[in-house]
Amino acid sequence: CFCYIELYEMGWNLKDGLRDCLVAAAPYGGPIALLKAHNRRSPSARPQLEIFSSSGLPLASFPWKSGMVKQLGWTVSDDLLCVQEDGTVLVYDLLGGFKRHFSMGNEVSQSQVLETKIFHSPYGTGVAILTGALRFTLATNIDDIKLRRLPEVPGLQGAPSCWAVLTQDRQSKVLVASGPHLFILDNTACTPVTPPGLSPQASSIVHMCVSFSYKYLALLTDSGHVWMGTSNLKEKLSEVDTKIKGSPKQMAWCRRPKSQQPSAVVMWDGLLLVVGECKETIQYHLEDDSILVLIDRLVYRKLYLLAIEVCRYLKTPEYQGVSRVLKHWACYKVQQKEESDEVIAKAVSVKLADAAGISYSEIATKAYESGRTELAIKLLEFEPRSGEQVPLLLKMKKSPLALSKAIESGDTDLVYTVVMYLKNELNRGDFFMMLRNQPVALSLYKQFCKHQEQETLKDLFNQDDDHEELGNFYVKASYKEQRLEARIAHLQSAVDEYYKAKNEFSAKTTEDEMRLLRFQRKLEEEKDEQLVGFSLQDTMTTLLSVGLHKHAEQLYKDFRMPDKRFWWLKLKALAEKEDWEELEKFSKSKKSPIGYLPFVEVCIKHHNKCEARKYVAKVSPEQKVKAHLAVGDVEGAAEAAIERRNESEISTVLSRCSATTDHLLVERLNRAKATVPKK
Repeated sequence: CFCYIELYEMGWNLKDGLRDCLVAAAPYGGPIALLKAHNRRSPSARPQLEIFSSSGLPLASFPWKSGMVKQLGWTVSDDLLCVQEDGTVLVYDLLGGFKRHFSMGNEVSQSQVLETKIFHSPYGTGVAILTGALRFTLATNIDDIKLRRLPEVPGLQGAPSCWAVLTQDRQSKVLVASGPHLFILDNTACTPVTPPGLSPQASSIVHMCVSFSYKYLALLTDSGHVWMGTSNLKEKLSEVDTKIKGSPKQMAWCRRPKSQQPSAVVMWDGLLLVVGECKETIQYHLEDDSILVLIDRLVYRKLYLLAIEVCRYLKTPEYQGVSRVLKHWACYKVQQKEESDEVIAKAVSVKLADAAGISYSEIATKAYESGRTELAIKLLEFEPRSGEQVPLLLKMKKSPLALSKAIESGDTDLVYTVVMYLKNELNRGDFFMMLRNQPVALSLYKQFCKHQEQETLKDLFNQDDDHEELGNFYVKASYKEQRLEARIAHLQSAVDEYYKAKNEFSAKTTEDEMRLLRFQRKLEEEKDEQLVGFSLQDTMTTLLSVGLHKHAEQLYKDFRMPDKRFWWLKLKALAEKEDWEELEKFSKSKKSPIGYLPFVEVCIKHHNKCEARKYVAKVSPEQKVKAHLAVGDVEGAAEAAIERRNESEISTVLSRCSATTDHLLVERLNRAKATVPKK
């Protein structure tokens, strides 16, 4: 038999018990940490991180303000580790004082943490992480972080059914179960292994646990067999058929009193099983179920007060006890026809004010099902979670109120849900009218339409006489058209809308785009050169590169392109073609607005010093030194620098002189430098 002995009463007062909590108990009867699971529907809600002694006495409590926590765990020195979804690990002392943080690496941060385990080894406390990319990253000692990325598991398509960290041969390894296969991952290899004597009835391993000393390993298969053996998988201790095929909540190693045999404890809902080396198991049926049955029977008989007293006497967790009873009472209360909506709503709110975990939406649903719609609406006002209010309001055809509640929640996903529901339920006119009264919903719906329903977006702009946005809409639509006529038609519509919006700049710019498209089409037809869709600059570059200089000149004049830009484009295009004759003609056509140093530099860039020298004489005095040096004319650079009596330029020329071959020039430059007035 197995006896249930209460060693001592826990000192904590947990309203919701351990439901929806991350729990970590330190080894050797150390402290216990609790963190309420993050509510993804209400990311702004701050869960509370609480630390208790092993007997439940509070040690620390503070709101969790950092990221999503995937796992809590304790080091051997009673420091609390909080592993976040992005791979950041925050370290606190047992009194809740922040000590430091560290990262599990960029790959973990990018792929996110899928699962994690905190383990102890002879080298300290370690962290093992399975990433969203289904790769394992390991840090054996958090006080000396050395991250190890373990080899890939072959054929792994999703999260493994289970995995554990082993310490063997002075290194930490990961044991992974994937379907019927079992692998050991170390620093260099992924090795398939087979437990000796594993039941042939098993097609997969659903749970595993390693003893605290890492000496023993227990595997639970989908056939309900518990295999026990050494962690190196070389020796089998026993295999027991539990006759239970469901996945357990927990499995752990223990040593039974007055016995040296290692045993594994497996826990399912309502059942705890001890498995050892013999074929027999020890079963212990947990009492919670019978307590809940008793409470349920009292509730079914409408003995609510007695049920509450029983819950308090037995110290049943509030969410299973008092809160559950009060919810049943409230659901019964709202069905009573003899009392008014106001009286019932007030009675329910007063009675349930301090009860934890109550869903007012469930009570409101019961009121609605009893034909009391107004009472249901009043009760929903007490529901703090908008996500719970909205579905019932929609069911009750209270669409405006549902939309208002969704917007108040600040949850954009919830607003989208309501908007899409209303879109399908209301006719188009009523739907648009409702959105006009809710700017936030209208803005979100426009964002949706931009990606999914372009024509609907146009209808919305038309209804609001938003000519500016209509113009933008037509411009974007034009780029999706393959036919030039259709594209120009859209652009003309955009011009009309911009003029209505009194936006002359956008209108003129769009008209220029239409003129450019027509110019491009005409040239395509005449010269068989693809141009339609190019920007003005790309069109100009293409024309110059294929030698259509007159057409490029026409484009330059028609679109009032700045002189400097045109000269740069033509200069580069002629140099690319190595059309040096045309380049020289161009340089003489009129005074260059960009100067003549660019002519020198572009010739040098294309390895033509001879052509570059033609332009040196035309370069302005302040750029002469640079031009001479570009073509390798050190003496010319020296003359220019001395003439300008510029110390910086003289120094530049000196740096290019050779002490052996240019010593006379060096002396001359140094004499000139000495005569330059000091600033």
